[in-house]
Amino acid sequence: MKILGIGNAIVDVICKVEDNFISQNNLTKSTMKLIFDEGEFKKLLTNLKIEKTVSGGSVANSIVGLSQLGNKVGFIGKVNDDEFGSKYEEGLKKEKVKYIYSKKKEELPTGTCLILVTPDSERTMCTFLGTAGKINESDVDVDAVKESEIILLEGYLWDEGDPKKAFEKAITNANKVAMSLSDQFCVDRHKPHFLDLVKNRLDVTFANEQEITALIDAKNFDEVINFSKALGKLLVITRGEKGAVAIKGEEVVECGIKKNIKLVDLTGAGDLFAAGFLHGHVNNLHLAECLKKGTEMSSKVIQQIGARLNPNE
Repeated sequence: MKILGIGNAIVDVICKVEDNFISQNNLTKSTMKLIFDEGEFKKLLTNLKIEKTVSGGSVANSIVGLSQLGNKVGFIGKVNDDEFGSKYEEGLKKEKVKYIYSKKKEELPTGTCLILVTPDSERTMCTFLGTAGKINESDVDVDAVKESEIILLEGYLWDEGDPKKAFEKAITNANKVAMSLSDQFCVDRHKPHFLDLVKNRLDVTFANEQEITALIDAKNFDEVINFSKALGKLLVITRGEKGAVAIKGEEVVECGIKKNIKLVDLTGAGDLFAAGFLHGHVNNLHLAECLKKGTEMSSKVIQQIGARLNPNE
């Protein structure tokens, strides 16, 4: 297997809302809020019209993108043996992803992420992790990790206790490790740990400009470039309107965004960018080609609703 993803197995529930819904519910636009109370989550859902339900989770979205590009991929993520759990598994198998997890009855339901898309196409997320956040060491298949050229992890999954042990087990046994920092809230919450991972454990780090700036307390982007050069590992940074940049040692390669795109929904832009980039990386393409593939994939996904590309479009 080329690439194994380990991440939160979450069903995305996509709803269109007006801006005032975000402020009324004390949410911060364009970020992800973790909701720990199932009742609070259900209350949010009651007043909404669901546009689409799809198997999601950041790494799972990337893995599906990689599968669509013809790579042999697998995914480990924890679901409950419930309706959403079955849907989740079916969704992955349909996309030719090897799902390396056998579901059983858990105390908590399958994780759900409410994706609120405002008229400006920004997406604000409320995530009830459910059983996804309870991933532990025994859920990680060591053979699957060892047989993969590279594993892909997400910052969203990293948490003290069992998830951290699952992460450790995966990293220790992996040939190569790539990880996305996921979200600025994640970076703020786990800053010393994430910094250690980026400096000492990861071969490839994906981040957007806000995340990497927060991680190293940079005052400007030049400081980010200097940090990345000194790191000597591969750091891939998306910069919104300014495109993306890949840095490895002294090599700094930039790529602009695609112009004249009809923006529909930014969900999955980072996930599909990582998919395109990793496709290039595992197939030994030059950094410039990797960036180009990442940009192409992310520009496709933002022209439709949801984080999975419809192969027929």
